[in-house]
Amino acid sequence: MGNPEHVRDVWQIVHAERAALIHDLEGLDDKQWERPSLCEGWTVHDVVAHLVDSARATRLGFVVGLARARFDFHRQNAHGVAREHGASPLETLARLRQVASRTSTPPAPLDSRIVEQVVHGEDIRRPLGLIRSYPQDAVVRALRLQAHTPVSFGGAKEVVASLRLTATDADVSIGDGMEVTGPALSLLLTIMGRRVALNDLEGQGVGSLRQPT
Repeated sequence: MGNPEHVRDVWQIVHAERAALIHDLEGLDDKQWERPSLCEGWTVHDVVAHLVDSARATRLGFVVGLARARFDFHRQNAHGVAREHGASPLETLARLRQVASRTSTPPAPLDSRIVEQVVHGEDIRRPLGLIRSYPQDAVVRALRLQAHTPVSFGGAKEVVASLRLTATDADVSIGDGMEVTGPALSLLLTIMGRRVALNDLEGQGVGSLRQPT
């Protein structure tokens, strides 16, 4: 299960981010819930439903669900969204409140729970013009994890293999290739395929991140 202090720290971050997102969602109207998110093919409502499904996930449940989806992660995620998507935004928001304090996790590094909250938090907030100042440590930990996790497991290892990512607002530098610099959050979003943050970045390696994945 890892170092108890690390485990406690991760869940404090995750629970705080869930609470902050719930607060932001409470102010949305129905049209905003149906706005396209940064997550391709999903509305804001869909992303919230995914976060509910992710919060409910357990190690065993994840494996069983993946098998039922014929080991297709995208199909498994689609099943989860359909299952947790309430008939109305209020119903889905109520479900998110119910799971906000959970500490269950699929079979993945625990810091992946931070990635979920930060990246999907921006998937929701940016199209709505909402701004969240995430804890810098949380963003850095998410960036480090995703830069070392293979694409096949939801990361960006192959995407950044030829790059050196250097944050301008945090003490973090990853890789030894072509330089890409910018805010840690923008680096994280970009390597995760959210092109909206590309213009925040500089360096000779930015061109490779503009290529379709």
